[in-house]
Amino acid sequence: MAILPIREIPDPILKQVSVPVDNFDDQLKTLVADMFETMYDAHGIGLAAVQVGVPIRLLVIDLQPDDPDAEPEVCTAHGGHHHTHQPTLKEPRVFINPEILSVSEEHTVYNEGCLSVPEIYAEVERPASIRARWQDMDGKVHEEDIEGMLAICLQHEMDHLEGVVFIDHLSRLKRQMAIKKLEKLRKAA
Repeated sequence: MAILPIREIPDPILKQVSVPVDNFDDQLKTLVADMFETMYDAHGIGLAAVQVGVPIRLLVIDLQPDDPDAEPEVCTAHGGHHHTHQPTLKEPRVFINPEILSVSEEHTVYNEGCLSVPEIYAEVERPASIRARWQDMDGKVHEEDIEGMLAICLQHEMDHLEGVVFIDHLSRLKRQMAIKKLEKLRKAA
């Protein structure tokens, strides 16, 4: 198990389109374990493989219901809270080669954040529910109607597989403001 470095914008790998996973081997299981460890360490709730420099169609999500101070409206938020998570309450979900089969007409707006765009939050509008198909670590296919926070987070992470980060959904002006703010925070650090 290892904590992997999280790539941040403007790292060009984040613009890459991830390739399908066809080997469901031990290497994949190790990567998944490392991604969960990396995500928990960063207090995130979702992570795509490309964010740790591996552009394959794999993502992990854990909405971490055990953290009373988590900000449920923010995808991959950490809000500066540091808590020891009870492993028994974790709900780790692995999505390999995920695809969206259909989306609801109803949309919802969430204040999203991203471990690759640290400390920046912005409202993004997305379909409120989706029907998704994906494979698990054994290659078995699953299909499910997903709504609420998991639907938002899954769409956010699937964007990464297409080389899209959440600020790409913003108007050009808002996106430029977010990037300027991030550069300022980096200088201050």
